[in-house]
Amino acid sequence: MDVLGVDACGKQGWMGIGLTDGTYAGSLVDVRLETLIERAAEVHTIAVDMPLGLVEKGWRAADLVARALLGVRRSSVFLIAPRPAWLEPDYRAAADRCQELTGNRLSRQAWALRPKLLEARACWLADERIHEVHPEVSFHALAGGVPLAHAKKTWRGQNLRRSLLAEAGLVLPDELGEADRVPADDVLDAAVAAWSAHRIALGTADRVPEVPEPDAEGRLVEIRY
Repeated sequence: MDVLGVDACGKQGWMGIGLTDGTYAGSLVDVRLETLIERAAEVHTIAVDMPLGLVEKGWRAADLVARALLGVRRSSVFLIAPRPAWLEPDYRAAADRCQELTGNRLSRQAWALRPKLLEARACWLADERIHEVHPEVSFHALAGGVPLAHAKKTWRGQNLRRSLLAEAGLVLPDELGEADRVPADDVLDAAVAAWSAHRIALGTADRVPEVPEPDAEGRLVEIRY
């Protein structure tokens, strides 16, 4: 597998869709992201659907620009709190810290990402092959910059996303192996993450924002697509 697109999939942990030369090459599922990546050791580029870079104060510009870009799908992008908030032991303390650093409290939906966010961030800091992506930003690009009319959990939304991937040459088979037990929307998110990973590997990917902010650890806070 030349590139790997990864999505978090609830209690099952993480799932990946691998591509070789832009076409489907297989799926992986593992409870730990580090282990999943080890199983795909030869890939050139890894795109993960999870916030990775964190700022010290204020909201991430990547999220604000992505929300403006997506129009009717803007709610799919959570505003991600500054790094100090994620170090707090519980939601109330994190929300208070976020209020202090941004002027607004952290949402419970965003806080629910914490275990996987910290897991993915640790992998990202250790492996320069890993890049942050957001599926709806990638699907927006696949659709020619037009907001998708139907949500990803709906029948029409899932058919639209699968069709967009197929038109780009990423045809998902009816039988996926390890990923057969993963919800369809997670499969589609991992697949479009893999599409973005292929673009990153080719050097043709775009990013938001155009001028990324620095993470405290020296990497860039950006969403690639």
